[in-house]
Amino acid sequence: MDLVYNFLNKFNFNQGTSIVVGVSAGEDSMCLLNVLMGLEQKYYFKIIIAHINHKKRVESDEEEHFLKLYATQHHIIFESMSITDKINGNFEAETRKIRYQFYENLVNKYQASYLMTAHHGDDLIETILMRLVRGSSLKGYQAISLITKKENYLILRPLLYVTKEDIRKYIKEKNIPYRVDVTNFSSDYTRNRYRMNILPFLKKENKNVHLKFLKFSNKLEEVNTYLNKDIDKAYQECYHDNSLDINIFLKNDLFLQRLVIENIFQELYVDLTRLTDKHIDLVLKFLLKRKTGSKLSLPGNKILVINYNQAIFLNQQVENIIDSNQSNNYYFELVDGLVLPNGMKFIKIDNVENGNDTLHLDSKDILMPLYVRNRKAGDFIELKGISGKKKVKDIFIDKKISKEKRDMYPIIVDSLDRVVWIPKLKKSKYDVQNGKNCDIIFKCL
Repeated sequence: MDLVYNFLNKFNFNQGTSIVVGVSAGEDSMCLLNVLMGLEQKYYFKIIIAHINHKKRVESDEEEHFLKLYATQHHIIFESMSITDKINGNFEAETRKIRYQFYENLVNKYQASYLMTAHHGDDLIETILMRLVRGSSLKGYQAISLITKKENYLILRPLLYVTKEDIRKYIKEKNIPYRVDVTNFSSDYTRNRYRMNILPFLKKENKNVHLKFLKFSNKLEEVNTYLNKDIDKAYQECYHDNSLDINIFLKNDLFLQRLVIENIFQELYVDLTRLTDKHIDLVLKFLLKRKTGSKLSLPGNKILVINYNQAIFLNQQVENIIDSNQSNNYYFELVDGLVLPNGMKFIKIDNVENGNDTLHLDSKDILMPLYVRNRKAGDFIELKGISGKKKVKDIFIDKKISKEKRDMYPIIVDSLDRVVWIPKLKKSKYDVQNGKNCDIIFKCL
């Protein structure tokens, strides 16, 4: 823990300084809390425990009770909140937003100068590797920052200097109580598979590999800081009010173009976890075509529309309103479920069913998210079980769908606008055979 103490001692906390600490009751956060409790006697700062009860496990209430009692016994301020509303979309990403908003509220309430979280060296390795495999932005590959500067406080992650093994040794030596989250040992979660299968190999090669990853992360942060002036200049010159001047944008070299798109994404999205380098490539290719009236679907119900030399980023709802003034076109993101104006309903299910009214997909085979739209000229589907393509129009004729219904009949596409399903009529080659290796199942009612 020497590196952790050396890092914290650099800040020379003033007497009376308030520090908000995210504590879950697990080993990591209880370790961080104990480290700060030891330094509290040296610097006389004030600790505020911030706990989130996710209400997702039967043990959640007991963990909150344990922490509240622990805080009372050690005369520490305890603040908690429970997540009772249903989380739609990516659970981890959505709860992260809620968690950090809660932390910021406490920072403001206690006029704290610091927020500390218990991310450790193993977390950093896992996150960097996962993003390398999935694809991310230059800033995304940086993963978890040691220090994050906010407007009126700093977020510190001192345990990035140590591993999970170091934390467990410290917990055992100090006899610190904690609670165990059994989901951390389930191979159902991607992060856990990295933790169980890849980290042991890396640590065998170099027991301090986490410090190498921390150095890599810090170097990327330095690169980002160095490039920010050029990025900001290019960004300000070509992007205003959700509109990108394509001529000015394309004058920049390709590397800078990518970084400008990353900056636009950071402005448009609160949660960047659904965006990868594939989306940046899609936007760049789309801009090069520069075809007026063309549209590119992006995650989070956003769309990019070309209008002569301008590329305009719109919310899908706005685009739907624009279209409704001219035609009956519709375009909706398919997340957990959807009811169309014609009454056709899509629901997400867990059990594998057969038939053209059910779709089974492996998200690795397509580009998420999915969208529901009506057909457009030239639409085709690559059918399941046979080679070649077939026009959607011909399928409608074969299935005796009336002319009046064809233009409004829903089809499901991915973010590359590939037809993956014509509900109740035909499945594409992307439908997983017998539901094997599928993580997305939708039923049309």
